[in-house]
Amino acid sequence: MLPRTFFQRDPVTCARELIGCDLVWKGCAGRIVETEAYAALNDEACHTFSRPSAREFIASHEPGQAYVYLNYGMYWLLNVLVKGGSEEGFVLFRALQPTEGVEVMSLRRHKVSSSRVATSLCSGPGKLTIALGINAADHGADFCAGEMISFRERREAVAIEADARIGISRAADLQWRFLEKGSAFVSVRSAAAKRASRSP
Repeated sequence: MLPRTFFQRDPVTCARELIGCDLVWKGCAGRIVETEAYAALNDEACHTFSRPSAREFIASHEPGQAYVYLNYGMYWLLNVLVKGGSEEGFVLFRALQPTEGVEVMSLRRHKVSSSRVATSLCSGPGKLTIALGINAADHGADFCAGEMISFRERREAVAIEADARIGISRAADLQWRFLEKGSAFVSVRSAAAKRASRSP
């Protein structure tokens, strides 16, 4: 299980280092294949730029706790608080490769479990929270308090790509989205991977 000290660094470092780790959530789990970093200061895309509640959350919670919010009134999104290092902020979880509890996740997504469906089961931040059953009640949950909600460290080396964050209009040029290179489970391939696929 990743200790609290793992999250006492800057969000960009944490977002990159979480790729290839496992996210464990109440009987389900998946390999983290896509994340995004958000910095509390000087990042107009971060909630702290416009939401006092986000700034209050950082001030009153420990690193390694879940920051869950409703996106456009439709989907709950899962982040982890990064605090105590050179910068504070959040890491958003954008995609998982399901490894445990796939049948349960498929039922929550109203999908018939298959290898083809598995690649799209958690291939987006909203899909991910639906599959794991995450909602407002999980805001503030502690990833460092027990194994039911936790992270497992990488078991092997992983190739990582950096790309621009998705679905934002401000600070969109920052290369703060991280992906497991070549993974079929990401939400959107990196710009480099798209260019490579078009090469003759």
